[in-house]
Parts: sequence; structure tokens; C-alpha cells
Amino acid sequence: MDYKKMYEEWLNDPFFDEATKKELEAIKDDEKEIEERFYAELEFGTAGLRGVIGAGINRMNNYIVAKATQGLANYIIKSKKQSQGVVIAYDSRRCSSEFADVAALCLAANGIKAYVFESLRPTPELSFAVRYLGCVAGINITASHNPPEYNGYKVYWEDGAQITPPHDKGIMDEVKAISVQDAKQMPKQEAVHEKLYELVGKEIDDAYMAELRKLVLHQECIDKYGKDIKIVYTPLHGTGNIPARRILRELGFENVYVVPEQELPDGEFPTVSYPNPEAAEAFELALALAKEHDADLVLATDPDADRLGVYVKDKQGEYHCLTGNMSGSLLAEYEISQMKAIKGLPEDGALIKSIVTTNLVNEMANAYNIELIEVLTGFKFIGQKILEFETTGKGTYLFGFEESYGCLIGTHARDKDAIVATMALCEAAAYYKSLDMTLWDAMLDVYEKYGYHLEKIETLTLKGIEGLEKIKSMMDTMKNNTPSEIGGLKVLVAKNFSDDTAKDMVTGNVTPIGLPKSNVVYYELEGGAWLCVRPSGTEPKIKFYYGVIGKDLADAEAKSAEFGKAVIKMTESM
Repeated sequence: MDYKKMYEEWLNDPFFDEATKKELEAIKDDEKEIEERFYAELEFGTAGLRGVIGAGINRMNNYIVAKATQGLANYIIKSKKQSQGVVIAYDSRRCSSEFADVAALCLAANGIKAYVFESLRPTPELSFAVRYLGCVAGINITASHNPPEYNGYKVYWEDGAQITPPHDKGIMDEVKAISVQDAKQMPKQEAVHEKLYELVGKEIDDAYMAELRKLVLHQECIDKYGKDIKIVYTPLHGTGNIPARRILRELGFENVYVVPEQELPDGEFPTVSYPNPEAAEAFELALALAKEHDADLVLATDPDADRLGVYVKDKQGEYHCLTGNMSGSLLAEYEISQMKAIKGLPEDGALIKSIVTTNLVNEMANAYNIELIEVLTGFKFIGQKILEFETTGKGTYLFGFEESYGCLIGTHARDKDAIVATMALCEAAAYYKSLDMTLWDAMLDVYEKYGYHLEKIETLTLKGIEGLEKIKSMMDTMKNNTPSEIGGLKVLVAKNFSDDTAKDMVTGNVTPIGLPKSNVVYYELEGGAWLCVRPSGTEPKIKFYYGVIGKDLADAEAKSAEFGKAVIKMTESM
């Protein structure tokens, strides 16, 4: 693509508004910036769109949002499902409400009714709303936990999960086949008059909350201890504030302290550089408030409230950070053990995790005699399994999670749900308090029962065109040059998900992995250690996930530190 030619087109075509042209005129002497904005179109991938806000084909703006929506509309019309409508939600980021209206009015211009949330809502509620309203699709305007200069556009299909085959490819093909000038728009007043634009809110909020309340296993413990447990919570300037506080209040948790500096929605995320509950800085204000109130647990949801970060206090008053693997394992043990105790487990019960998630739950599944299913990274693949269970009548979903701080309890949504996770973790705190245990005690019990598995992640950020090329080069190296050992541990099996092969490095035997092809490399090493490498699907990063098993927590931490050094050394050599 001739980026200079495309730049000139945007500058001179009367189709583009004056604000866009003014922004582009300001970079006329910056060749590098022009190239970055126009060297390629912002790719509509399997997760939709995500990119830096700004003018240009490689940026998030009204024109790119409208083009994506026109492609989606074309696919819906070809599927003969336009009568079902599409529901649209958005988060607190810059331009989110504007992008939501652009999408809604493009749908309306195509004769497809748009149900638009009246104000910002969490991702899991959008997932719930798709099926609640009987829509063919859902759109969520969010860039999740990305820095403030980003926004995004996620597409959900009628099952409530993000798009998977064949719909993802079908929609992507439609988007690629058109230009930004092909996108239709209808004036808002006309769309409302034609009943093609409808605001929604309270009814769906109430229905969503009702579904969450059905998932409580030990209300009696909340009734007894809910008034004593102290909870500090931060929505990190995002969508979680109202729903998280509402469900805790309705269940009976009386001492919920919200970080005041991070309570209100703000797309600039002024108190953090990166609104990510995985980052330690996201908890600085919350931990200070926790120490002030002697809180039992500290919770943070990301801007679209699909991921939950957690700190828990032990009996000595020290706060411990739970990684996504730890909190997911803790919640899995609580939910599955209590389902078994209360009503027994179904014979076809299943626990689902992604390939980069802790192997601790493999042991858990064995202990409970339930099926352990591994899927590719991306919660939509867990949602896909839930749909498969429903359509075939084979399999009962018990719990699913990813290492990236996301899990789902129940099947009301088909995406990660930090609101239900917040509810369940606070309920678990009440239950374990009835046993004179803290959540940290419960976490240590999980380790004692299933082994001291410890996982970490190293991430390299490589921006721009050169960054993409470097990431590709690193992945090619990993696929074509399997190391014999990493950190002194022999590589036993090398899995290349790009060509669906698992090679036994001892015998040379090659077998299929059995999952869809994906740009991922996975090494199984001796001693139960492992390393998985994949590019991020949403950011200019390459990620190195790894795990070890120790005799105890200290041993696991020592092994993890040593293995982590070896991983960093390996990345530097590439």
C-alpha cells in the first residue's frame, strides 16, 4: 500500500471532515508518523479492532469504526438475521460513546436495529445482553486494559461470545471487501423515529444482577460474616464501580471501601500509567486504603470490568498478591468443591482453561474426576465450548479461566466476568471465615493439595513496523530452532501450534495437537516446567509464559526466578 498516496487521499477527499484533515495537516512534515498511520489498515482480527485513537487507516476513528460496522452489517444481512438487532455497549475511554453512536447509526442505515446502553457498562453485561435481547450480535467499544491512547471494537455473536469460526472469517472478509467511503450512516433523529435506535439500561442491569445472585452457594455465610469482612475496591476509572458495589450491597457486604481517586469514569486514567490490574501500580492507592481500614481483601477491575486483580490479607496482617492463575485456581477450588458438597458434580462436568494457564488445575480436575479441557488463548474459545455443550447436550460447564485475570462462574455471560468474580471471591471469604481461615490460608491449602505450581510471564513491547518484523523473526526462530534445554532443564516436547504438531524430542515422534492453528510455540520440560511463546493479539508485544513446580512456595519461587533468568537470556540472544 502506498502510504503517501493514502495520506493525500484523506487530506483531499471531501468525504473526510475538517477536524480529521486538520489533524493530518499537522503531521505533514513527519514522514515516520505518516507512514505509521497509513502503511496498513488497522486490522479487523478475531478480537475485532484495537489501536491508537487518531486519524488514518491504522488508527481508531469514526471512519474505521463505521467501516467495521458496515462489514458486520453486510454479514448479518447475508446471514438473514438483520431482524434480531445488535446491542452496543461502551466503556469510559476517550471517544467510546461517540464510536458507539457511529456504529449504531451505521447499523440503522442498514435497517438493523441498534440497542445502545444509555451509559457505560461492563463487557460481561454486554455479553449477557446479547442473549437476553435475542440479538444476532453485540458490539463493545473498549480497549480493555490498554493505555489511555487506545480504544477498541469487540464483536460478539448471538451466543454471547466473541466471534469464532465461521463468523469471524465471514465478518473479516466483509470488512476487507469495502472502503471507508462505503459505510452508510443515518441521522440519529431519523434512526430514533424509525425505531432503529433504542436506549437500554435498567431492565438489563436488573436481569444481569438477578443471574449473579442465583450463583451464590453460601448466602448463610454472607448473612453471618458479611457485616464483618472489609473489602477495598477500585474500578480503575472504568465500568465496574456501579455493578460491583451493587451486587456486594445486595448480598449483604456492608464494609466496601472504594478508592475515591479512582471511583469515577475517566478515559485519561490519571492515577495510573496503565489501567491494568496485573500491574502493581494499579494497587498503590487501594493498598494504602486497605491498610487504613485493615481490609481483608483488595480488589481491582480493569476498565471494562472483565478482569479482576486481587490482594488478600493473612492472619499476620500481610497482604499477598494473587496472580490470575492463583485467584482462578482459588475460585475454581471453592466453586467446584462447594458444588460437590451441596448437590454433587455431574458425570460430564468440565473445567476449561487456556493453554497458557496453570497446570495446577489439571491436578484439580483429576482429583474431582471431571474433564479438563484446554483451549487456545482467548476467552471466546471457552465460550465456544459452553455453546458446544449446550448444542450437543454433552458436557456441563463448571468453571473456566485464563491466566490473564479472567474467569467465568455460571453461563449467564460468555466472556470473562470480573463482577461475578468479585461477588464469588467475597462470598468465598465469608465461607472460609466460617472455618476460621483467610483467603490466603485457602490459597495455601490449594497448593498443598495440588502442588506448588508457580507461573510468571515476561513481555517484550516492540512497537511500529520494525516491532512487528522483530516479533515475526522471534517466533520463526522459536518454531524452527527448538532448544535442547532451557535453564538447565531438558525440552521434552516441542509444540508448534502453527502447523498442529507436537514433537517428542526424545523419540522424534510427531503427533497432532488437535487445536486450531495459531501462532504459538509451547515447550514441555522436565520436572513439570513449561514455556509458551505467543504474540499478543491486542498490543505490540511478544509474551513468554512459563511455569515450574516446587516442593513448597519458597522452592517454587527460587526455581521460577532461575528459569525466568534463562528465559530473558534466551530472548536477548534472539
